[in-house]
Amino acid sequence: MKTNLIYIFADQWRYHAMGHVGGDQVVTPNIDEFAGESLCFDNAYSTFPLCTPHRGSLMTGKYPLSIGLWTNCKIGLEEKLMLRPQETCIGNVLQDGGYETGYIGKWHLDASEQNFTKHPESGAENWDAYTPPGERRQGFQHWLSYGAFDDHLNPHYWADSPRQIRPGKWSAEYETDKALEYLEEHREGERPFALFVSYNPPHLPYELVPERYYDRFKDLPVAWRANVPEEMRAPEMEVKARQYFAAVHGIDEQFGRILRFLREKGMEENTLVVLSADHGEMMGSHGLMSKNVWYEESIHIPLLMRQKNRIRPGKSGVMFASPDHMPTLLEVLGLPVPDTCEGISHRASVLGEEEQAPDHMFLCSYPGSAESVSAFARLGLTHKAHGWRGIKTREHTYVITNGYMPEEKQEEYLYDDVNDPWQLKPQAVSRDCRDPKVLKFRELLKGYLSMLDDPFLWEKERL
Repeated sequence: MKTNLIYIFADQWRYHAMGHVGGDQVVTPNIDEFAGESLCFDNAYSTFPLCTPHRGSLMTGKYPLSIGLWTNCKIGLEEKLMLRPQETCIGNVLQDGGYETGYIGKWHLDASEQNFTKHPESGAENWDAYTPPGERRQGFQHWLSYGAFDDHLNPHYWADSPRQIRPGKWSAEYETDKALEYLEEHREGERPFALFVSYNPPHLPYELVPERYYDRFKDLPVAWRANVPEEMRAPEMEVKARQYFAAVHGIDEQFGRILRFLREKGMEENTLVVLSADHGEMMGSHGLMSKNVWYEESIHIPLLMRQKNRIRPGKSGVMFASPDHMPTLLEVLGLPVPDTCEGISHRASVLGEEEQAPDHMFLCSYPGSAESVSAFARLGLTHKAHGWRGIKTREHTYVITNGYMPEEKQEEYLYDDVNDPWQLKPQAVSRDCRDPKVLKFRELLKGYLSMLDDPFLWEKERL
């Protein structure tokens, strides 16, 4: 009998926001219990810590630039970004392999409808999109989704017509309701199922969280991370942190409903459950909010896998990048990995076997605002040569940044993540640096840039 798959990922949920990690002041009893029964990948990182690029890598097993997803699918750019139907995605391979496939929640991989018309039939606004049945669903048969811009407390979805579905309850709760309906319908089917559930919380707007969750945290004295500067530790920031913790608590409760269903229906041994995120959240660290920077709070994500009596619980230190999810899942499920995949399969690590995995991974970000793209274009330059690129290992984070505007200068940093876990004392690397560690990282980065045909503008005498 083939193994079922449930892949659940939350948006903007950082690694530190799990109770068993001992970082944030979150309350996550279901996730913590699940972690004790799972293989926990403690070095899982978002290759490009932004929604669309990570999701594109997750679905294709390829790097964001390889699939043309150098920023979010959104309005305001001349280029209409989307995950091309011609890509071979995990949903396609699962369907071809005999699986019933389903997707519930945020998609954010289709071109925004307002790129094409101001008044789409679906009522999609801003960056949002209704993805109709067909090739743009990338092999997912059951569909209940939206593009972006969810109002967590009053969400909307589309199924197989442009008519909006508005359930009038917190998005993660409704998506869990529909996931449980799907599981009940397919649990005794002739074919195995693969269901992806994408929760938008704890993504901002932070205040859109049910009071029943926020009440638990509303009087919480926030214990700030050591890299949150004093000017960020203001009362309004405390409120945002409490709201973030409350949303994570709500996600934990909804995830617990799915775990209970699997236990009650005797499905824990024939179902691979994966819990992850697309990127993290800075929440004031280094004076920043949101994501899309190279710091731990932005790139470090949860990744836990459980299949009872098959995957041995414990911890894995393997470096797990965004493009690695698809090939790993396919091989664990016994399905072929397409030649198009650029990521690495960690099947051996998942199943407790010895794996000769790389000790590093690639990190990247490209300028994605209309302002920055236009500024480079006016000078006859490509914005894709800017932004930042880096290498992550268990011990270090290495980054070269060209900035997001033409006037910004190139800077190079090396962080000792073991002795400086808050990343407060980076080594600013000079052009003539001959530190062996730096030289190694430069060579690794050169290899990735060459492999991906990345136009990143670097000073040749430096690398």
